[in-house]
Amino acid sequence: MTARRVGAGSRALRVRQAHVDWLDARLSARDRTIVQTVARLRLVSSSQLERLHFSELAAPTRARIRRRVLARLVAWRLLMSLERRIGGVRAGSAGLVFALDSAGQQLARLDGSPVRRPREPSVALLGHSLAASELCVALVELSRAGGFTVASYQTEPGCWHPNGVGGWLKPDAYCKLATHEFDDHWWIEVDRGTEHLPTLRRKLMVYLDYAAVGGLGPNGILPRVLVTVPTEARRMAIAEIIERLPDTDKLLHVVTEAQATNYLVRMLRE
Repeated sequence: MTARRVGAGSRALRVRQAHVDWLDARLSARDRTIVQTVARLRLVSSSQLERLHFSELAAPTRARIRRRVLARLVAWRLLMSLERRIGGVRAGSAGLVFALDSAGQQLARLDGSPVRRPREPSVALLGHSLAASELCVALVELSRAGGFTVASYQTEPGCWHPNGVGGWLKPDAYCKLATHEFDDHWWIEVDRGTEHLPTLRRKLMVYLDYAAVGGLGPNGILPRVLVTVPTEARRMAIAEIIERLPDTDKLLHVVTEAQATNYLVRMLRE
């Protein structure tokens, strides 16, 4: 797949409004939902987009059609790919990571989505962002079996929430799961095991302080906070911190990345 890349030498002028209008009239329903997904998640791998938007296709043709569709969206300046691939060059097109290009940014703003201009991320930031996207993809896949829907999933900066004193709560993602009877709201903190525990404790205290003064989140509901971590050892370390905090309303939760989707669904059904 030929793709325009994010990088210092790849900055291009914004597309003209006439091009955006031309695209708006020609996008298929799938094209539009792919652009909306990248707007919500910010960075999404090619394989994640395949799982979200091409899963209904037969396995022998799924990757080929995904490559063709994403190449067209890149050519139309809706998407661009990062220089860095997941799994290196040998991963091929499946390892590409996509962000919004200029036309995609303009379309997203028309829909009211907050958009940041893409920059080539560090290895750590890329892994962090794709982990937040992966939780969304895994939840959508699990929801296809029925019983609940992923009513909303937004990564930063769209998930940031005013704290009432001129600042912001800055979770990595906001998630709303829904059944016919209940909605469950969560702020997600993606911990990759690199942050010092005292720093993480201060971050968790921000949520507790906000709850203590009666702060609310989206739709007038205070979401619970789920910290996802890479290992069981890290989970136990953070669980010990939470146990020592004044978390009387059980606002804070921690779980490994591998268990996160099942944990969220179990909490929804309890």
